[in-house]
Amino acid sequence: MAKLRYPLAVTSRDAVRTASGKAVAEITLDGVVSGQLGPEDVEVAPETLRLQADFAEAGGNPQLAENLRRGAELTAFSDDELLRFYEMLRPGRSSADELDSLARTLDERSAERCAALVREARATYMRRGLIA
Repeated sequence: MAKLRYPLAVTSRDAVRTASGKAVAEITLDGVVSGQLGPEDVEVAPETLRLQADFAEAGGNPQLAENLRRGAELTAFSDDELLRFYEMLRPGRSSADELDSLARTLDERSAERCAALVREARATYMRRGLIA
């Protein structure tokens, strides 16, 4: 494959795929309006997020790169699960044990970066007295 260039949606429309496997070039407004394309056809693929992370890192933005890599891990979870995770991470909404359990769940489902972030949040909340 030829070397991909940024922005992917413009320079690599045939090479970059959505979560359903469709090429970005196949995603059109007409396809959505006509019902030929569904929500799964426009979901971002984890590979695309990892490519974007590589571009961010190469561009000198390691924090954005890490966020995109965590996002790639989260594509394996349902919307309901993600909303539950978000709610659990709000200060004071979960106990230390509940956050430990969340981190284990993330680890078990190959979301190691996200698990590490939950552990970091837990430690910060404990240090600041936001959870017991």
